[in-house]
Amino acid sequence: MKFTKRPVAMAVAGLDPSGGAGLIADIKTFLANGVYGMGAVTCVTAQNTVKVSSVNPASPEVLEDEIMTAVEDIKPAAVKVGMIGTRELIQTVRRCVSTLDAPIVLDPVMISSSGTPLLDGDAIGELEKLIPEVNLVTPNFPEAEYLAGEKGSPEHLAELIWERYHTSVLVKGGHLSAPVDYLYDGSSLKKYPGLHIENPNTHGTGCTLSSAIAANLAKGQDLASSVRLAKEYVTTIISAGLDLGAGSGPMDHGAALRGDFTEG
Repeated sequence: MKFTKRPVAMAVAGLDPSGGAGLIADIKTFLANGVYGMGAVTCVTAQNTVKVSSVNPASPEVLEDEIMTAVEDIKPAAVKVGMIGTRELIQTVRRCVSTLDAPIVLDPVMISSSGTPLLDGDAIGELEKLIPEVNLVTPNFPEAEYLAGEKGSPEHLAELIWERYHTSVLVKGGHLSAPVDYLYDGSSLKKYPGLHIENPNTHGTGCTLSSAIAANLAKGQDLASSVRLAKEYVTTIISAGLDLGAGSGPMDHGAALRGDFTEG
């Protein structure tokens, strides 16, 4: 038998049992983008496409054991960090990722696209300490306004966030009238126009985009190419038109996969 190697990406995120977002979506995204996926659970949520009934954080000790036990054996080539949940868990993640020689993509999960806070003030302050230690942060528009400390256009916010944290930033504009994302790395601003797709089933878009970026980084793509390819992937899986659940349903993460085992 001929043995092979494959790039490895790790997700540190919450568990959405409906599979549209969080760790399950991350792992599906890794598989669909050609990397081997590992994961550590920060919080166990109880949710579906219409409600979140509970959020249950892991203990800091358990989360640290999850991450460090996995990576001491299998080394990730990139890491995606999503929902963390509490100040103590953010401190744990910060301590763990500081030991890894791999690019880190942070989806901050601070404020919903509707502007609803998802973390308390202490936890947000701790998350801001993590941002300078990652390679890319991917805020939605309300999160970008918070991190920049003022209101403004997406491209202006991207530059302000760089100046404040010295971390590359992708400001996501998917829920704005013009779905354009802006990447700023401290030297150049890149614009990534998106398509407006008539599909309300977009649960987990932010999780999936950041995971796809991490997968591309794990394969050795540069940051700009990683973002471009990830945007193309998300467009593909939204366009597939999967319709599950009574609310904003999940996307078809495997829409681009073809083979004998994918057919019904």
